[in-house]
Amino acid sequence: MVGDRGMAPGEEPQYLLCTPVCGAKNSLLSSYHDNNKGNPVKRTSLVYRYLALCVALIAPGLSYAQVSCTRGGLQHAVDLYLAAQTKGDISGMPLATNVGYWENVAPADINKGFIKKPLKIDHHRSFLDTDSCQTFTEVIVTDKAAPHVLGARLRVNHDKIAEVEILWTTTGYWLFNADAYLKYSSTEKWEPIPAEKRDSRGTLEAAANAYLDAFLEKKIDLVPWGFPCVRIEGGAYTGKGTPTDSCEVGVPGGVNIANRHFVVDEVMGTVQVFCTFGAGGPGGGSGAPDSHLFRVENGKLRYVHTLTHLLQASFKGTTAPPP
Repeated sequence: MVGDRGMAPGEEPQYLLCTPVCGAKNSLLSSYHDNNKGNPVKRTSLVYRYLALCVALIAPGLSYAQVSCTRGGLQHAVDLYLAAQTKGDISGMPLATNVGYWENVAPADINKGFIKKPLKIDHHRSFLDTDSCQTFTEVIVTDKAAPHVLGARLRVNHDKIAEVEILWTTTGYWLFNADAYLKYSSTEKWEPIPAEKRDSRGTLEAAANAYLDAFLEKKIDLVPWGFPCVRIEGGAYTGKGTPTDSCEVGVPGGVNIANRHFVVDEVMGTVQVFCTFGAGGPGGGSGAPDSHLFRVENGKLRYVHTLTHLLQASFKGTTAPPP
């Protein structure tokens, strides 16, 4: 299983040390030594006891930070989710009481949900939003028996995971091809952006909104297109390997991209949007659950990944298909 952790350059895991506790043994041992001169067995026994105490105190902290709204804490939440999704077992996740759970924009029972389905994960990448205490993880599964590409959002509340949202696609869904998605996605460079080159949260959200707004009135000249820019849509790929590759191809008009919810990671230059392809009204799009993930570099679009929970057979062709 391959994954991108999304840690900032130079960022260290958060460790909890008990140096002061273990350091206290020096004075205690010295006092014990003075009262037990000539008895090496007792002195050795005491050393082992204090070493055992130090190990017991230090061991729980020799890991990444516990779930929290820091980058390390959010990454820990992601790691616990991935372990749970791999096993189909959520018992290791620190879920809040009455945790919120959604699948394909609809409330669902977490104990009967997709998260309880074991997956053989081939590739994943995650993004961390410390401002809103959220994460987004893109997961690719090429297992021939059950291929999937999905997006998972978590929201952390202090030391608990308070919300889990999953949008999944599989065989028969819009342009689905897990093998192609893995092929193209795994070769892209989604690396942390140097601090001096990072775009602001406002810039990232504005880029995503400009792209999604273009679907309604087709004002594509307001979108911060980058070159090259490539889009993976369910598995379909727009890139040709040229410097002029564009994500502009295939953007329709007359579709209201509604119900937008954002996860923004300035360190990685990404913004992810859960939304619906249309508001669900006549002629306004299917209202199908949708995910758009954008990578923005120097204020311009570089990568666009889209997933739409829409059966290919259900598309009636009355509006343009979701790009």
